[in-house]
Amino acid sequence: MSQHTLGEPAVVIKHLLDGMGKFGASDLHLKVGYIPTYRVGGHLRKLDMPKIPNSDFVRDMMIPLVPESRKGEYNERGDLDFSYGEPTGDRYRINVFRSGNDMNAAIRRVQSKIPNFQELNLPRVYEKICKISYDGLVLISGVTGSGKSSTLAAMLNHINKERSAHVITIEDPVEYRFIPDKCIISQREVGIDIPSYAEALRYVVRQDPDIILIGEMRDRDTMIAALQAAETGHLVFGTLHCSDARQSFNRILEFFPRVEHAFIRSSLANSLRGICVQRLLPGIEEGSRFPATEVLLNNSIVRDKIRKEEDKDLPAIINQSTEEGMRSFTHSLAELIENESVHYDTAMEFAPNREALASKVKGIQTATEGLV
Repeated sequence: MSQHTLGEPAVVIKHLLDGMGKFGASDLHLKVGYIPTYRVGGHLRKLDMPKIPNSDFVRDMMIPLVPESRKGEYNERGDLDFSYGEPTGDRYRINVFRSGNDMNAAIRRVQSKIPNFQELNLPRVYEKICKISYDGLVLISGVTGSGKSSTLAAMLNHINKERSAHVITIEDPVEYRFIPDKCIISQREVGIDIPSYAEALRYVVRQDPDIILIGEMRDRDTMIAALQAAETGHLVFGTLHCSDARQSFNRILEFFPRVEHAFIRSSLANSLRGICVQRLLPGIEEGSRFPATEVLLNNSIVRDKIRKEEDKDLPAIINQSTEEGMRSFTHSLAELIENESVHYDTAMEFAPNREALASKVKGIQTATEGLV
């Protein structure tokens, strides 16, 4: 692209979207007064092109991509989330937002091919959860950009290949498009197919689902609907914005007044199947990223701790129950170092307990030296 002129907005956005696949960019940032910027391997990279001149230029790039039925929402709210698909099968999750009265955009490229567990470098316990769970609640937690959507897609697609089920997803927006295999899959997008999560969840159990995927647990009504569905024989998958398993409980309880916590804890103790938390780390190989994972599985001890509000004991239970498939971030980070996937210093930056990680790595090195 020329360094001197951006060209027509429709041509520019097409080149920028095409370039995401070419350069392996996960995200594209468009902001007035800034050079368009890709995120590659977790790092921001400015493109060799001029700055975006004004808000009208961004608007002319974005408006043709917005679904017709949602074009008024940005003007009303100053923020709009939607998905966009190319005829080639490439898909993008797009957020346009107002800042300083200018339109800006953050665009995430969604791989057209749904990745499997091996491609995502996820531990085998994720596959185990899919095989043993026929009802209950499975939560995928992590901060923004930690790969929750990809993990959720991999888990659902694994089930799609393994057993017959009627699946209904409620997403905002739809990212991965599933190709039915053994499952019947209906994907519903908030703002296009239904007005809100709450509205979709109000009637979802009447649609005879076996599995319900909720793109994001974002409020009390969504959480209540998920728990009720999980307790009545449905398998429910959902995501939470949390940094570890223990915090996931705090996040859920924040949706409810204190007088309801005992009821919610009882419901979670009965219906929860597992919490999988992940953080993406830059790998040794440039552009690569690897997930550090923490997995809590619900067993009799965990159920008792949930009911008694003894969440502080959960990290110790995770550490003591590795044979069941549970794993801590410390264990996962040590594995990544041992496998030469990430640098030691990088793992230390992400470690919740640096002393524990240093001790774990030293123990592995000592054991390895003893085998020589």
